[in-house]
Amino acid sequence: MLFETLSNFWQDTGLANLAYQNVIMIVVSFIFLYLAIRHGFEPLLLVPIAMGMLLSNLPISGMFVEGAEITSSNQLSDVGILTVFYALKPIIPSIIFLGVGAMTDFGPLIANPKSLIMGAAAQLGIFFALCAAVLLGFNAQEAASIGIIGGADGPTAIYLTGKLAPHLLGAIAVAAYSYMALVPIIQPPIMKALTTKKERMIKMEQLRVVSQKEKILFPIVVTVLVVLLLPSAAPLIGFLMLGNLLKECGQTDRLSDTAQNALMNIVTIMLGLAVGASATGTTFIKAETLKIVVLGVCAFAVGTAGGVLIAKLMNLFLKKKINPLIGSAGVSAVPMAARVSQKVGQADNPANFLLMHAMGPNVAGVIGSAVAASVMLSMFGGY
Repeated sequence: MLFETLSNFWQDTGLANLAYQNVIMIVVSFIFLYLAIRHGFEPLLLVPIAMGMLLSNLPISGMFVEGAEITSSNQLSDVGILTVFYALKPIIPSIIFLGVGAMTDFGPLIANPKSLIMGAAAQLGIFFALCAAVLLGFNAQEAASIGIIGGADGPTAIYLTGKLAPHLLGAIAVAAYSYMALVPIIQPPIMKALTTKKERMIKMEQLRVVSQKEKILFPIVVTVLVVLLLPSAAPLIGFLMLGNLLKECGQTDRLSDTAQNALMNIVTIMLGLAVGASATGTTFIKAETLKIVVLGVCAFAVGTAGGVLIAKLMNLFLKKKINPLIGSAGVSAVPMAARVSQKVGQADNPANFLLMHAMGPNVAGVIGSAVAASVMLSMFGGY
């Protein structure tokens, strides 16, 4: 009787149900926590992701139930709280964009419209990875979802993948957010390899002052033009520009403050936990996941290179030279990529201040990745 009781107790423990896939993912979560806490690699992203990954891979914890459907008759204990967060994935990217818009100053982009070219060039990685994924055997919808990792924009990756290839959402979301957090490691070697010290030392003139009227008109005009051309971009571009309009119009400070702080913090925690929870051992430890991770880093590298190289090309025709380091900020990891441009530039010239200049391509990249996602949704959404 005692032996049977002990045996039943053992079978009900997580240790008895621990598979090697779970162990691997738990180790990965520890690595993410180490990078976030010890080295400060985007802890606001990596800590929730790592904890979500840890909780979902601790056996029979009931925090995340794969494939569970949320219905009115479900009890929270039946599906797990992280499953509920995961079910909110269709709306969370738009809310994240609302907060990003409220925190973003489009002034550098308005003051230097040439930044749009660098932001567009940095999306080259998206289409490179799309083509490479097709060659590796992924279908068009899966390839498009993998390609969007190159935009270094987690919410956009979740939005597009949720519509085109939801079965790949865990791997793609973790890859996208991981690379966003690892911008300070991935980008500098590429930036230095493609530029000379003389180019990195280029000092740029201070940007012109942008009027409030321009800042108010910009989100309205962009919303109308982009959504008329690409209606599927409305959930992302519309909320991004709404957030920015709340910030710039001067009449909605309370709403802007809520979007920037309380709302943004809440959805960041929920999204991070949901993304991490989706990376369970049984679904993540697969050959296709390794392909996605490799394609993702290639997409990110090509996007970084595209922004730098287009800036070098533009310098052939411009009297006032652009420091090509700001082109790397065209990937839409805001504001991490802009900060990396500043840091790499100051390493060669401590008197060089590139942050505001880099914010132009950086916010252009946010718009560019959302537009690229909408284009692919229009192209492949009907398959």
